[in-house]
Amino acid sequence: MKQRIENHPILDIPLRRKIKFYYNDKVIFGLEGDTIASALHASGITQLSKSIKLHRPRGFYCAIGNCSSCFMRVDGKPNVKTCVERLREDMVVESQDGRGSIK
Repeated sequence: MKQRIENHPILDIPLRRKIKFYYNDKVIFGLEGDTIASALHASGITQLSKSIKLHRPRGFYCAIGNCSSCFMRVDGKPNVKTCVERLREDMVVESQDGRGSIK
């Protein structure tokens, strides 16, 4: 299921370059200028983390870096706020349950 607006009657939507990255050992594609969370959401991945205490699923919530719903491990670094971190070619993104730990 596509989660992106590709055509709009009023707004011009520019073409953007595809960027490959890895999410939990799977190859995913986002677009240049995406944040990690927006690229995952556009790819149909809506659960980004779990709550620390009760392990409830958390998704794309504030999109401005104020909450902890999007914490993930990025290139080995835990607790990265993926809603504000820009996507980079070949980055490795891993989900984390609750508090992040350094591997």
